[in-house]
Amino acid sequence: MKINAALILCAGFGKRLNPITLEKPKPLLEIKNVTVFEKNINLIKELGINRIIINTFYLKDHFSNFIKSNNFNVDIQIVEDGENILDTGGGILNMIKNTSEDDFMVFNPDTIWSNDYHKEILKMEKFYFLKKLENILLLVNKKLSFDKNFKGDFNLSNNLITKKNMKDFIYTGCQILNKKILMNHIKRKFSILNIWNKLIDEKKLYGYESKQKFYHLTDLKTFNKLKDL
Repeated sequence: MKINAALILCAGFGKRLNPITLEKPKPLLEIKNVTVFEKNINLIKELGINRIIINTFYLKDHFSNFIKSNNFNVDIQIVEDGENILDTGGGILNMIKNTSEDDFMVFNPDTIWSNDYHKEILKMEKFYFLKKLENILLLVNKKLSFDKNFKGDFNLSNNLITKKNMKDFIYTGCQILNKKILMNHIKRKFSILNIWNKLIDEKKLYGYESKQKFYHLTDLKTFNKLKDL
């Protein structure tokens, strides 16, 4: 089986990178003359996924203009959050509720994605379908984080995610999920953390460990360091 659609979460305000995000949304910031949004699209194409859905809210016209001015040779659909930002869970649900797909790969473009992730994500996808999972997160040990201020989010043992004891693993910003874990959610605005915490309680949230160095647009200080790499 294969994932046929990827989501990119592009609706956030990017407040931690003010003032540069007052006039340009964070996914359209450039690292060595390439936007982090484009880096994400390139990885998705490398994974063999030809349909991309993005959500927008803050400075939304920048995305449509950027997509129109570039030939990405892939189907990109823009779904607006609406009058109010819907948070991560609500944004995902709004993007997928009218689609025919059941399984989706979801990306946070705050991470500096490269094709080095290609093999790991394909292995995570294979594990997801083999074990008939509903949700799996790509995690990395915090020792591999460029930003050493990053705290761990989770524990990972035998691909099962917990939050007890030492939290040595960071969520990279890539996950695979099945539509059904969201479809019964009543509120339009909610965090994906609500879903994850419920799955953790049920011992149903799984993880796959990345061995890549983790680069993330945490704040303005980190962004300026990344530009000089």
